[in-house]
Amino acid sequence: MSHIQQTTELPSTMRALALIEPNDAIALSELSVPVSSPEGNELLVKVEYVGLNHGDANFAKQGFCKWHYPHVLGHDAVGVVVQASKGVFPGVGARVVWHASLGDQGVLSEYTTVPNYAVSVVPDNVSPADAATLPCSGMTALIALDKLQLSEGDSLFIDAGAGGVGQFAIQFAKQRGATVFTTASKHNHKLLKQLGADVVFDYKDPKLEDKIRRELGPQGFDAVLDCIGGDTTIRNVELMRFCGRIACLNELPKFEQELMFRRAPNIGIVSLGGAWLANSLCAQQKLSFMGNLLLDNAARGEIKLPQIHAVDFTAEAVSAALNKQLAGGFTGKQVVQVSG
Repeated sequence: MSHIQQTTELPSTMRALALIEPNDAIALSELSVPVSSPEGNELLVKVEYVGLNHGDANFAKQGFCKWHYPHVLGHDAVGVVVQASKGVFPGVGARVVWHASLGDQGVLSEYTTVPNYAVSVVPDNVSPADAATLPCSGMTALIALDKLQLSEGDSLFIDAGAGGVGQFAIQFAKQRGATVFTTASKHNHKLLKQLGADVVFDYKDPKLEDKIRRELGPQGFDAVLDCIGGDTTIRNVELMRFCGRIACLNELPKFEQELMFRRAPNIGIVSLGGAWLANSLCAQQKLSFMGNLLLDNAARGEIKLPQIHAVDFTAEAVSAALNKQLAGGFTGKQVVQVSG
């Protein structure tokens, strides 16, 4: 153990919230599992906060082909490094945030390991709870905007702007000089305007497409961030200009051939989990770079973070929170306080 640095004596077991098997109720179990030891460039982190995402809830219902059960849920974590090999950065005592591998055990546990090259160090003036809101939504927004290759003056349509991805995408798109159109429930229009959206439409409006065309004019959007999928994706392609660009977060629908010829869209697929599933070290390091960008913007007050809804670290509370993710109807980020 001479080559390993650690804070204090660590426990041999820990609490974790796991899925015994996928189920529609998202019923979770609290387990006592061994605390892993870091190997090579891994860090052992004492988890403080875990941000919950829509994808966590979907996978809890459906399962994932790479998972072994019981499976610990959760992907967005913030915590303090308590054990690491000498010379590995960041070292013991550093507070870090990261988006964990989709294929491995999750982060809803008191301790977990993570490769050092995938984490970002949290600045002192960003609270750990706030940092937990950043990884999945913020990184997804950044990847989508990169795929859309926004230029100054481009018109961008963001579906579901009040969601986590939408809120970050609005702000970073404005930084890049885009004119941002988006949809949301009426009660969220003021919030999205404050984030920088130029035009906000009511997504429930039966004349939504007509109103978009009246506001935009005949040319169609240069770019679309498609957060919903299905028939909405088809509608969004119709609203694009010829050879416009669309970044899709969900499974693609079946497109009619005529629509594809008439719009000739450049379609990009956004896969945050792919950085791990493709075993791409470069992509995993990019997660760290994106984390640094998000934290830097948060630390300088250049982006507004989602409102936090606190969730207790119990099987019942997290199960209820994940069901709430799927039901929708709330704005903000559910964050589980594991310790601290």
